[in-house]
Amino acid sequence: MASAQRTLPDCVFCKIATGNDPATDIVFRNERMCIFKDIRPASDFHYLAIPNHHVENVNSLTVADKPLLEELKRELVSYMRSKDVDPSQASFGFHIPPFTSVKHLHLHAIAPVSRMGFISRMIFRPNTMWFKTDEAIMQTISNDNATE
Repeated sequence: MASAQRTLPDCVFCKIATGNDPATDIVFRNERMCIFKDIRPASDFHYLAIPNHHVENVNSLTVADKPLLEELKRELVSYMRSKDVDPSQASFGFHIPPFTSVKHLHLHAIAPVSRMGFISRMIFRPNTMWFKTDEAIMQTISNDNATE
């Protein structure tokens, strides 16, 4: 599995994860992931959690990635609470290919949902063909594993 833990030199999120993008303010980092503010925030709080290694998108995930997904969300929720943002007022999710803007897995945390504009509400509408909640993705990878 260590060979799968790679980064791509032309991937903007790989550059952020490895610290090779000094313009990005990383608010949390550990050996597996990092969190930073979305450059086009959809609400007052809009942060992304990404794995430090390259994972192209949700279609690349397997049940073995569940701990990583759980950690991405756990750390986003922890960061939200540290900023007095209520996670129950947030939307968490992933864009689904081909509707991904960056081909590196990233979990959105957007809050409060009530402050999102009309276009953002469409772009980040939960469980549509273009955006799925983290729970829906976890269920999908669990179900995919059960059928194999």
